Amino acid sequence: MNRLAEIIAHKRTEIEPLIGYTVEWKQKFRQLSSFRGFRKSLTADTFGIIAEVKKASPSAGIMSENVDPVKVALAYDEAGANCISVLTDQKYFHGHLSDLAAIRKTVTRPLLRKDFTVHEVQIYQAALTGADAILLIVAALTDKELDHFLRVSDDCGIDALVEVHNEPELSRALRAGATFIGINNRNLATFQVDLQTTETLAPLVPRDRVVISESGIKSVEDIRRVAAAGVHGALIGESLMRAANPQAVLKNFRAAAHEESIRAAAHAESD
Repeated sequence: MNRLAEIIAHKRTEIEPLIGYTVEWKQKFRQLSSFRGFRKSLTADTFGIIAEVKKASPSAGIMSENVDPVKVALAYDEAGANCISVLTDQKYFHGHLSDLAAIRKTVTRPLLRKDFTVHEVQIYQAALTGADAILLIVAALTDKELDHFLRVSDDCGIDALVEVHNEPELSRALRAGATFIGINNRNLATFQVDLQTTETLAPLVPRDRVVISESGIKSVEDIRRVAAAGVHGALIGESLMRAANPQAVLKNFRAAAHEESIRAAAHAESD
């Protein structure tokens, strides 16, 4: 069973009542002040960390009972995460847009609305709720949709993290002009995870693009591995959500990633 296809089919039905607000929300959006620079905050460091607030997932089940998204986000903030990702899909990830809104009121870090974007109204909705970036999953979109959503995001000034899982998807993303690439180590059709996905795809991305490794990073060895592949940062959710002390885990990950990134850069210069 293709789980991504199932989720996208549901999402297209779910957002139908919102489509009528497209023009209204677009006009409201134009009154917003500038965004916090999600992508920029990742490249300001040797290696950037996106810490994710995630209550559940189809592959991992419930992460933690009685999760307070604001407390989790504050812990990430205090631990020095560059940015915070917030799952807002309700049916499959037990999230809600209100989680993002609540976090925005208390945390100043740039926020990613992590959801399945299938219509431009969701981009305006995300921006109005306080997001600084949205997710575009290449496998879930046609080339026409991807091109359009990238244009909308660019016009809005909101960052679009374009997610790929294999070489054909990466080619499509690059043809569309994506400059902020997320390499998902999880196959969204099967939910199988393999960090080699990052190791295979990262070298194929032009050096002027910002690249993030997503999913399956559970240990210091894992973060070293993706950092060595040359990416600019990593998105980490499950291992932080399940940790007894997420601040300590995040600090250890940050230290290991910075060390490996410096080593990899020095090695590249000597070649």
